[in-house]
Amino acid sequence: MNKIITMQAALERISDNATIMFGGFLGVGTPEAFVDALVEKKVNNLTVIANDTAFPDKGIGRLIVNKQVKKVIASHIGTNPETGRQMHSGEVEVELVPQGTLAERIRAGGAGLGGVLTPTGLGTVVAEGKQTVVVDGREYLLEKPLLAEFALLKAQTADEKGNLIFRRSARNFNPLIATAANTVMVEAQEIVPAGSIDPDDVMVPGIFVDYIVQG
Repeated sequence: MNKIITMQAALERISDNATIMFGGFLGVGTPEAFVDALVEKKVNNLTVIANDTAFPDKGIGRLIVNKQVKKVIASHIGTNPETGRQMHSGEVEVELVPQGTLAERIRAGGAGLGGVLTPTGLGTVVAEGKQTVVVDGREYLLEKPLLAEFALLKAQTADEKGNLIFRRSARNFNPLIATAANTVMVEAQEIVPAGSIDPDDVMVPGIFVDYIVQG
């Protein structure tokens, strides 16, 4: 299967009410071209799963400002005041998840696990409505796995088979979300022939990637 497609072809697969995982940390490693295309297409009522909502003028924050998101699952929203404003006004639902727990919930989804046990959040609002489990006399929260319809990644290099390399800290959540979505689409800065990437350098194997867009 030819994994290299146009941005237009990629966006045809995403419609209103989709659940999307985004790579990135404060916009670093976020697929900005995908964000631009989603803003232009005006896809609405999205559920977004990501580390954060970046800034009002950068990354996922632009979708928030444009009021295309109905729910956010993230570790923090403090760098984007608009997310907080919409949360308090009831325009967007926000589920705040401790960062390590967020990463583990995504990992659990990708691994087909039923969830993870963590003491983080016990005795706080994070624990409200959640099941607790006692193991060897210690109490844990059961945090359920996260999955999405789409994962949108940003890679420095992709080969034609979808093997990926990320640049330094831009790697962040990208490899995790590649395992936890039905359809994985990558915005690659550079696309090279199959076999051009040393197998030891591959950070996400092509088996996880469905489509590649030139970034």
